[in-house]
Amino acid sequence: MALHLSSSFPHNLCPDKLLSYSVSPSHKLQLAQSLFSFSPKSLNHFHLKLNSLSFKRRFSLSSNLSRQDSVPQKSQIPDDEITSTKNYIWVNPKSPRASKFRQQSYDTRYFLKKLTSSRDVILYNVTLKVFRKSRIHDGAEKVFDEMIQRGVKPDKITFSTLVSCARLGGLPDKAIEWFEKMPHFGCEPDDVIKSAMIDAYARLGKNDTALSLYDQAKGENWRIDVATYSTLIKTYTALGDFHGAFKVFEDMKAVGMKPNLTVYNIILDVMGKAKRPWMVKTVYREMTNNGIAPNWPTYAALIRAYGKARYVEDALSIYKEVKGKGLELNVVLYNTLLSMCADIGYTDEAITIFEDMKRSETSQPDSWTYSSLITIYSSNGKVSEAESILGELLEAGFEPNIFVLTSLIQCYGKANQIDDVLKTFDRLLDLGIIPDDRFCGCLLSVMNQTPKEELGKLVGCVEKANPNLGNVVKLLVQEGGVIEFKQETAELIDSISTDVRKAYCNVLIDLCVNLNQLDKACELLELGLSLEIYTAIQSKSQTQWALNLKSLSLGAALTALHIWISDLSKALDNGEDLPPLLGINTGHGKHNSEGLASVFAGYLKELNTPFHEASDKVGWFFTTKVAAVSWLELRKSSEQNAA
Repeated sequence: MALHLSSSFPHNLCPDKLLSYSVSPSHKLQLAQSLFSFSPKSLNHFHLKLNSLSFKRRFSLSSNLSRQDSVPQKSQIPDDEITSTKNYIWVNPKSPRASKFRQQSYDTRYFLKKLTSSRDVILYNVTLKVFRKSRIHDGAEKVFDEMIQRGVKPDKITFSTLVSCARLGGLPDKAIEWFEKMPHFGCEPDDVIKSAMIDAYARLGKNDTALSLYDQAKGENWRIDVATYSTLIKTYTALGDFHGAFKVFEDMKAVGMKPNLTVYNIILDVMGKAKRPWMVKTVYREMTNNGIAPNWPTYAALIRAYGKARYVEDALSIYKEVKGKGLELNVVLYNTLLSMCADIGYTDEAITIFEDMKRSETSQPDSWTYSSLITIYSSNGKVSEAESILGELLEAGFEPNIFVLTSLIQCYGKANQIDDVLKTFDRLLDLGIIPDDRFCGCLLSVMNQTPKEELGKLVGCVEKANPNLGNVVKLLVQEGGVIEFKQETAELIDSISTDVRKAYCNVLIDLCVNLNQLDKACELLELGLSLEIYTAIQSKSQTQWALNLKSLSLGAALTALHIWISDLSKALDNGEDLPPLLGINTGHGKHNSEGLASVFAGYLKELNTPFHEASDKVGWFFTTKVAAVSWLELRKSSEQNAA
């Protein structure tokens, strides 16, 4: 094998020395140590002329033997060292020259000839490992080609080295190519190679093959490395199987493989995407208990998970820890925190984060940042503060987007500044922004806060924004017929996206109640139930009947109560027996201090109902069968007398 080496190649690995090694274990070890004793960077000075690579056998042993093909003659050996027979010469093993005579014997020459092929594949394999260590796959591939040209048969170690070299070089397709070549050379892949294929197939998107191999690996107890487990977790995540991703994480620990920081970061991010913040907390606690310190990707995964799940206290705690360590957040993470604060109503915390962001050297506010701040101020009706942030947005070179303008509409509506609502609507049209379902829903909400005499100003805006919605609103404001109202509302709901249908129904029912059109409110609620926009509002068991109002607006909740009381009265009239307990579940305020329960408590008292707020179940109101029947009968009697 002709090797062309630069002068910088290690002095203990000259070509003659490399090519004159015997195949003894000690020499193999010495060769391997020599090859791996230099840094991968030194390959820049290690010029292997692979096109002319041919292991020309220049073994010093062979050249010596060619000059002395016969065994030594008796006359050449002192009498005290030998005993002669007809075909052999016995050499005293205690003689200082015994080793030399043994190398020149016929048996040794015959043995070396048989091992020539084995010696060549070993040298090639060692060379391949040099390229693997240096992550130079092209060089390894050329060495393999040279092996085939010289008729040297590769073995399992050859392919194992090539497969791992391809993996380290980020070439999963090449790893698979080497794997699929093995049968052609009579090589059977072992568990290590097959485990590596799980990673390679998964990285190429051949998920079925990768997962099939993984099932086989679990059944046959293959040894799988950490990198492969990481890839499997990502594969299940890409398929949307978050349970499968976490199961791989658990499998990994079950076989005694300890997750490293990279794996923990991946699983934290996966559980965040799966909207399982409680599992994020568990995994993070396990990670720190195992002595693994978090890094920036860890904190990023935690902020994303907690922020999107609105785990506000946990998210803010991580934020403080990040700032305490002098780490910087990127714009996306800052905006995640601000969006969370906007939804939860944490105004002071949002302002602090916003000021931190403005002081940052790497993450300056963008339009989404300003949008979150305007949303926070708008939800509280703080007009001057919202307008101040709008001014900063404009000074920063941004134009208000539909989210900003929607928040401003909400803000002016809360402050009952209807003329500013109209100006903001005109501004949206001037900017060429098309009103979306959320914007139109905000206009409806403003109508619920507007005095009846000014509603006409907003009807025109609603008509321009959404003609179908405009027809429904006109029938409400102008007190049109119930049947026509129901038809127009059905057409409207069919035209809007499914994710806003409940919000539209809630706010339209609120408007019906505010305009004292309870019959239309009931028709709209019944329509929502028939379209399964509302589900499980009423529930019955042998021991309890319940009214569930958790997802309803105040107007919708009052309408549902009206219908439920009517249904209870009908049940009594039909001779149906009521259960021992009746309950109303309003839920409880999560984002504000005054939830539906507190408002509803006053309304129930106003109606003189027998329902009382439970002390042990937040948001629940209960009454007994006896008290309910007595109240319903009294109510029926009062209605008859009034008629």
